[in-house]
Amino acid sequence: MVMWINFITMACVKLVAQVKLMPEAGQAAALSATLRAVNEAANWVSGVVFERGVPREYELRKHTYAELKTRGLGAQAAQHVIKKTRDAYTTLKANIRAGNLGKPGSRRRVKAESKPIAFRPGAAQPYDDRCLSWRYDVQTVSIWTVAGRLKGVRFTCAPDALKMLREHRKGETDLVERDGVFYLVAVCDLPEPDPYEPDGFVGVDLGIVNIATTSTGYRAAGRGLNRYRARQLELRRKLRAKGTKSAKRLLKKRSRKEARHAANVNHIVSKTIVTTAERTGRGIALEDLTGIRDRVRLRKDQRTSLHSWSFRRLAAFVEYKAKRAGVPLVYVDPAYTSRQCSRCGHIDRKNRVGQAAFACRACGFLSHADDNASHNIARKGETVWTAGRESRVPATP
Repeated sequence: MVMWINFITMACVKLVAQVKLMPEAGQAAALSATLRAVNEAANWVSGVVFERGVPREYELRKHTYAELKTRGLGAQAAQHVIKKTRDAYTTLKANIRAGNLGKPGSRRRVKAESKPIAFRPGAAQPYDDRCLSWRYDVQTVSIWTVAGRLKGVRFTCAPDALKMLREHRKGETDLVERDGVFYLVAVCDLPEPDPYEPDGFVGVDLGIVNIATTSTGYRAAGRGLNRYRARQLELRRKLRAKGTKSAKRLLKKRSRKEARHAANVNHIVSKTIVTTAERTGRGIALEDLTGIRDRVRLRKDQRTSLHSWSFRRLAAFVEYKAKRAGVPLVYVDPAYTSRQCSRCGHIDRKNRVGQAAFACRACGFLSHADDNASHNIARKGETVWTAGRESRVPATP
């Protein structure tokens, strides 16, 4: 299984390959005990960080390393526990600074700042090549645990993921447990081809009723996904109201099913968009929708649809697939793209006569509203690309 991860370097695209471990009973017990031990240790380190005001990693190591060793952790495991705890506080601080947890004094921010960060018993634990080694030919790994080194732990994955692991794996690998199943999530560095010079741009209008509409005529309807989400929401409501042990088991079993389904739909849509752009030699123009949930005001019955709208993830899928294919991609300002006529350029709020209908008050142009917006986005993409190529160096006198 290949997944996207949220960072791209100048020379390569970073992806993660997820493999499923198939340990024997004794091996599974050792892996489970290891995750419990390292995360209990991480919770203790988190308490030290909270009490001492988030010291630097080197200083934190002086206060915690010896204790972690006495708890039975190996040298590398202790270092990784310290680093992942410190990184968690760095992320928390960044979210507070960016306002992602609300304003000072808000309930969510006070809750986050008033107690140490807690790690789940099955939370991911980083491994490096000193405590984890791979044998791709027989699909086994050798991994450190609190019960000693486990050798010959079998794993399974898709052929493409195995090929990517063999050729491009680099850096740390995370061990994680989900619903009693163990996975290894490995970072892979894939070479990034140089983007070609595009012959125009494919504008992509993102939405809820239609997941994506492109200026090439492709439209991914959101009706099926929205109905699926509505059914899942109603099912969760009934199961919570029932409250029995079997209902709670079913809730837990289905906890990530909707997210997996939405991710699969986004993969299909993003692949179609990137393939079309690559085949026609064009670039891709996406709307920059950052902060849209804070800007728009909707009725109460519309809020669920807005907050379950995974536009950011779809854009991320398009971005990394475009990087891998060498397709140029730009983000444009979405302002007025739904009100501007793509034929004459006239901007008027009344041009948008309905959710799906566009009728220009100036020239009489009629179109589907999303199609019209996608053409405006494509035009903006060309402008942004041209502006990025132009030299900003002052002319020599």
